[in-house]
Amino acid sequence: MKDMIKINDPCIGKEEIEAVEEVLKSGILTDKSGMGPRVLDFERRYSKYVGARNAVAVSSGTAALHAALLSIDIKHEDEVVLPSFTFAATANAVALTGATPVFADIDKDTYTIKPETIEGLLSRNTKAIIAVDLYGLPVDLDPILEIAHHHDAVVIEDAAQSHGGVYKNRAIGSVADITCFSFYGTKNMTTGEGGMITTDDDDYASTLRIVRTHGEERPHSVTRLGCNYRMSEIAAALGIVQLEKLPSFLEKRRRNSEMMTQQLSTLGKLVVPMEPEGLKHSWYLYTVRLRGANAGKRNKIVDRLESKGIAATVYYENPVHLQPMYRETIGQKKKTLPETEKAARQVFSLPIHPKVCPEDVTYIAENVKKATA
Repeated sequence: MKDMIKINDPCIGKEEIEAVEEVLKSGILTDKSGMGPRVLDFERRYSKYVGARNAVAVSSGTAALHAALLSIDIKHEDEVVLPSFTFAATANAVALTGATPVFADIDKDTYTIKPETIEGLLSRNTKAIIAVDLYGLPVDLDPILEIAHHHDAVVIEDAAQSHGGVYKNRAIGSVADITCFSFYGTKNMTTGEGGMITTDDDDYASTLRIVRTHGEERPHSVTRLGCNYRMSEIAAALGIVQLEKLPSFLEKRRRNSEMMTQQLSTLGKLVVPMEPEGLKHSWYLYTVRLRGANAGKRNKIVDRLESKGIAATVYYENPVHLQPMYRETIGQKKKTLPETEKAARQVFSLPIHPKVCPEDVTYIAENVKKATA
């Protein structure tokens, strides 16, 4: 059987290995303030890349979300509006603050939160909206920012999957009030584990740096609730190299996505991913939709592809609002999100990462055609 084509596969070369070796030899593995020399360099480079005034490095994408919420003083009895069609970390970060996640439905074409569904969910307790970029496609931010600011709420963009994405000629990371990135091993660029928070607001940035170091404004002086969310020097060294390579990674992902679309777009049973005008996809995942299918039929196709060495994967089979914790603990028992639940039954994702070659794309497309025939 053909070697498994993974859904995502980190691209690590000799440059990353050498960068890590230099850190190990230096003896500076971390810094108690979270501002070691490589972390500071990585933050500077990342803020320049996205065009934001500030970048604050943290230990994971989840840490980025939680720290962002803490920095704007989200607390018990507050509410945060977000989509359910996302990884659970987005909602978990809200729950960790004691606030209540309020789930909005998605746009059926982009799979991102639909601005029109937000208005009816807002209350006097709404303090933030988390807008999630999904599969690498930026969310439609301008109407969400307008809604949020009219209600004195903050927009936090969960950009864990959209490094290199562009929204109306603005790089993702420079548009929302606060933007959170993940550098988990499967992402468009990686530090192994790690995250970054970008913002143009200097006060938010200052608070974030306090939050990531146990709430210490200076050594042994805790002024607010915080956590150990520091990024290590090893992770930052990886990030510096990966950021330099990110444009070439994105170019290969786009090449593969265009080839895949060309080969699958004639299949009437499949809806291929779109790239709305003004938005630039970063192609973290290539997600198709099986028209009129139920979860069982979709899952059989995924199983057939796996048997052929193609790691097709479903993101997300269980929307957050239907997961046990949120149904039973957070009080979502009667919540229905029609477009979210429909997408969860019909979508599946195909590998297009930089290690996927043109021959792999053709092999994947041919097997998708056979599996859906």
